[in-house]
Formats: sequence, structure tokens, C-alpha cells
Amino acid sequence: MGYPKIKQVRAYVIKGGEGGGGADYHDQGEGHWIDNHIATSMGRYPEYRQSRKSFGINVLGTLVVEIEADDGTVGFAVTTGGEPACYMVEKHFARFLEGRNPFEYERIWDQMYFGSQYYGRKGIVVNAISGVDLALWDLMGKLRQEPVYHMLGGAVRDELQFYATGARPDLAKEMGFIGGKLPLYHGPIEGDEGLKKNVELIADMRSRVGEDFWLMYDCWMALDVNYATRLAHKCHEYGLKWIEEAINPDDYWGYQQLKKNVPAGMLVTTGEHESTRWGFKMLLEMGCCDIIQPDVGWCGGVTELLKISALADAHGALVVPHGSSVYSYHFVITRHNSPFAEFLMMAPKADHVAPMFHPQLLNEPIPEKGRLKVTALDKPGFGVDLNPEVKLYRPYEH
Repeated sequence: MGYPKIKQVRAYVIKGGEGGGGADYHDQGEGHWIDNHIATSMGRYPEYRQSRKSFGINVLGTLVVEIEADDGTVGFAVTTGGEPACYMVEKHFARFLEGRNPFEYERIWDQMYFGSQYYGRKGIVVNAISGVDLALWDLMGKLRQEPVYHMLGGAVRDELQFYATGARPDLAKEMGFIGGKLPLYHGPIEGDEGLKKNVELIADMRSRVGEDFWLMYDCWMALDVNYATRLAHKCHEYGLKWIEEAINPDDYWGYQQLKKNVPAGMLVTTGEHESTRWGFKMLLEMGCCDIIQPDVGWCGGVTELLKISALADAHGALVVPHGSSVYSYHFVITRHNSPFAEFLMMAPKADHVAPMFHPQLLNEPIPEKGRLKVTALDKPGFGVDLNPEVKLYRPYEH
């Protein structure tokens, strides 16, 4: 078919002090649960223990990528990366897209990745590649007038079901979610007293939600193998379903040991800060975890997530993408080894369901009673619009 070619690639950040929330969801105001004494590897320093923003978790900001075709159709996506990612998109990656057929996404991805391999491979470079790839899939869906999930093979179920990540699993249960994942508040530097508080919180939440509701701990790279093992065993009697991203994401050998150490039946999950098929190949082949959790906005986009998922399927592992709203929903609904999805509770007190990427996205679907019908994803592309009231700044034009 004679689809229009790509005319221009553009990259933006949010202008001024208006970047709070959205794709950079850690950039929240004071008092938000997501930035309240959550354990991190920086907790060893007292001055950075109370707030993740204090050491710069919110410095990057949102990256907005637009890809315009010759006929004026525009695909877009949001992820994190800010001005550094804008530079990569405009000054480096645009050359691999402009003048091309947008459906050559495999070739485009390959050239972006291997063309930046000498300075990239992970981190912010792959974030930028992910943003371009997601915008490309949005454009392809709009050109074909069909949702992304149709192009990924179609839905394998009628609806998505979600667990909620936030400070109040007890409220999440009342809202209809299948489980609740708590942030871990106290790391190894806080000793046995901190460990005791972590266990007491799970015990309290178990008493609130009953026996059948899932409870999980998100440890956000804060622990060592010994502490994570102790935490897992002490929480086992309270039915902790899984322990997530417990240690340094580069310590594959530590995850391999932790997987052997945890009580029988408890799951080890990780991968939020992993990227590309090669990183996940290490996790899977070394037997590091039961569930991988790639973020489609950070791991390489939809094009790479398809490869990661196939690799996981062959290893008998589940793929439950980290957050990422519609960008993961269109994927999860098409995969048997992605039986449920994560929903980040962006309300400051985690007491109601709010759009994850507000204010940058309009028409963002949100779960009702912990579920989302596939028909909510039936608009072309990813089915969302860029909010025109959010002021964009294009720092690097090419």
C-alpha cells in the first residue's frame, strides 16, 4: 500500500515549571505518597532519605516525540528523558526516519539502536529510542485507522484486570483491584527497627484486606541479597505475593541467589529498569525472576517489547509491564503471558483512580472497578491526544 512517508520528527519538553506529573510521574507536589520516605539505594545518605526528589529522581522531565507524515498525520508519544533525549531524537535519530516508510519500524529501530550503541545501550538513550518507537506505532495506527493492539495480533481477552501500586492497598481492594503493591519505606541503613516496621506494615495491610487479596512489596533497588532474603521470609506468613526489584538491577547474580533464597511460592520480580532483549536475556537465562516488568517507554518501545515478551514466553516467565498507561495496555491485551497489568495510583493519597499521565494526555482510559474493557482501546493508534494546554518547548531543531 502507498502509505505517506515520514516528513519530520520533533522532540519537546514541557515548558517552564509545568512538567509535574505526566510521563515523569515522580515529579509530584509535596505530600504525594510516591515521594514519602521510600527506600532507595541513596538511603545510606541521611540528607537523601526522606524524599526521592532530593537526589534528583524528577530532574529529567517528560519527553514528547511527534512524527509527522507527508499527508499531515501526526503520531506522538510521551516518556521520560527531557532535553538530553530531545537532543538525541533531533540531532541523531531523526536521520533514520525522515523520508522513510513509517512501517519500516524494524529497520528504523535497528538503526537507532546500533547507530547509538557506542554511547547508549541502556538508560536515557534507550528512553529516547522508546519514545520515537511509540510515536511511530501511534502514527502507523492512525494511518491505518486502527488501534495499536490490532496491529499486534488482536486481543486475547475481552478486558484487562489490574493491580494497584500505591500506599493504600486496602483502598485499592475497595476500588476493585486484584492486588495492591506497597512501596518499601525502610531500607537496610535503618537496621532491624526498619525491617520490623516493614513487616508490621504488611501485617497491618493483610488484616485490612483479608486472605485472598494480593499484597506485594516494591523495593526500588534499595536492598542487598541478605536483607531482601530476611524481608521475604518475615513477610511470608502474611502472604506476600512477590518481592519486586529488591537489589541493584545490574546484579544478575544477586537476583539469581535471591530467587533461590525466597520461601517456596513467593515470586521474585524485576526489570523495570532493565532494557532491550539482551538485558532481559540475562535475567531469564540466569533464572533471576518469575515475572519480568519492562517499561515500554524505557526498554526500547513496542518493537523491542515484542522480542522481550517472546523470549520470556520461551522461558515460562510472565511479562507484566511497569506502569506506562495506554502504551502497555495495547500490548498486554494481546499476550497470553501478560495476564494482568499494573496501575499506578497517581492520586496523592492513593484514595481514588486518576489518569496516570495527566495532564499531558487527553482521553486516557482508566480502569473501572479494577478492569478495563478492550473496547476502551478501539481508537486509532494509542487512542490518546496530546493536551494542547500543556506548553511544549522544542530545544533542538534540526
